[in-house]
Amino acid sequence: MQIGCHVSISGSIDKAIDNAIERECSAFQIFTRNPRGWNAKDLTKEDVTKFKSKLKESKIDRFATCAHMPYLPNLATPKDDGFKKSVKILIDEVNRCAQLGIPYLVTHLGSHLGTGEEAGIKRLVEGLTMAGKTNNDVMILLENTAGQKNSVGSDFKQLGEIFKKLKPKKKFGVCLDSCHAFVSGYDLRTEQAVKKTFVEFDKYVGIDNLKILHLNDAKGDIGCNLDRHYHLGLGGIGEKGISAIVKFANKKKIPIVLETPIDDDRDDFENIRKAKEFA
Repeated sequence: MQIGCHVSISGSIDKAIDNAIERECSAFQIFTRNPRGWNAKDLTKEDVTKFKSKLKESKIDRFATCAHMPYLPNLATPKDDGFKKSVKILIDEVNRCAQLGIPYLVTHLGSHLGTGEEAGIKRLVEGLTMAGKTNNDVMILLENTAGQKNSVGSDFKQLGEIFKKLKPKKKFGVCLDSCHAFVSGYDLRTEQAVKKTFVEFDKYVGIDNLKILHLNDAKGDIGCNLDRHYHLGLGGIGEKGISAIVKFANKKKIPIVLETPIDDDRDDFENIRKAKEFA
């Protein structure tokens, strides 16, 4: 079973491994930089050496680790300056992952800002294709969206169509977020509903392309398009659904990463324990 959560790199990037071990993670996700800014400090040789050394000592399989793109880039934007900056950061992040030995980089698909899905997808595919030319083995994972206004990629059929446009194939995969899928209209509340949803995902996207699962319950109800993650079993998906998702991911050997909130109800430690109970 490979399961963990998004962990902080505060202090230095190798601290992520310490935080993962402390939470008894066998998988984890990080930001390699400040996620709320455009600029990032270069990774030093010491940063890279310490991160790789700690990861090796931790016994966490590197193929159960991923990084996530910062929040500001928008790969579907019609604005030329914003698009160029977004693609530059995507390429930079792919290269930073390669330095650290992280095999997967998860990216949001962006907003077309009202220009329409067709224009947004064209722009998105252009940017992803440029990043796909990087000369390393890092795979870019497309994350399904919650179906917010002007977004693309919440519908599995559309996500599959975007994915199939990308080359080279070995540079791209998919990250499925359970909260996003649920609030965009896919039922995940029962074992039967989970099976049906994954059959549809397999039809349009392909289970073999699913490399990381973001396991999050939803603050809202099915089809509400509200991107608010919640504690496992306490949201709209509920215990039966979350349990079925965990079992499915384990059976398919897909690493699970939690992005649940930290508040008075629960923290990372408790949500990870809960996920293990569901297994």
